[in-house]
Amino acid sequence: MQRVLDLDLDFFLADCCPLAEPGQRPSLIGHEPWTGEAVRAFLETRCLLSKERPIPGRIFETHDGALGYWKELMGEGKLKAPFHVTHVDAHSDLGIGYPGPGYVLYNVLSLPPKRRLELDRFYRERKLDEANYLLFALAARIVGSLENVRRPFSREDVPRQILTEDGDHIRLPQSFPDLFERVNGPEPLIPYRECKEDDSFCAAAPYDFISLAISPRYAPEAADALIPIFESYMR
Repeated sequence: MQRVLDLDLDFFLADCCPLAEPGQRPSLIGHEPWTGEAVRAFLETRCLLSKERPIPGRIFETHDGALGYWKELMGEGKLKAPFHVTHVDAHSDLGIGYPGPGYVLYNVLSLPPKRRLELDRFYRERKLDEANYLLFALAARIVGSLENVRRPFSREDVPRQILTEDGDHIRLPQSFPDLFERVNGPEPLIPYRECKEDDSFCAAAPYDFISLAISPRYAPEAADALIPIFESYMR
């Protein structure tokens, strides 16, 4: 299974920023970015990245760009689904906020799996954004396993209805399973792991692709100075 490292700049801050108004950046006070040395140590020690062996990657303004990137790579035959995702972010991006997980669980899951990546449609309907794109990816059955690397300040924002009782797997609940399972088959059981940054997270194997979301409404402008560091591990 191929492996994707999915980073967000807001992970590399002293504390979680409140969402800024559109076009604005959060205050720096209390949300200072990590030092460059700390970021490099995390990328090399925890994520097994190397500047001598950069991997294909891309940088986006908002995190939903990752889903379009994965779709592009799959279309080019470079990334084969299902693939593993390590999501390094202060937020889960699994749709706990507006518009919530309901649209994906009721509307997207009723579609044939091949139509669940009709991203233009979901953008037109204003249902897909940076806070829920990972739930869309799960619904599209392109994620074979998910690792959610959090910070101690991250709030609980994984919708409980998508987790199995033991919390070790995700299975999206279909609204009318008797009907849709006959057409689309059962939704897959996806291995899931959540860990805090302080719990000595370390990647199990090197990654094939990397991406970084700047997430300007969640990170102060001073954090942008870290972007060249991430770029040095990408090609």
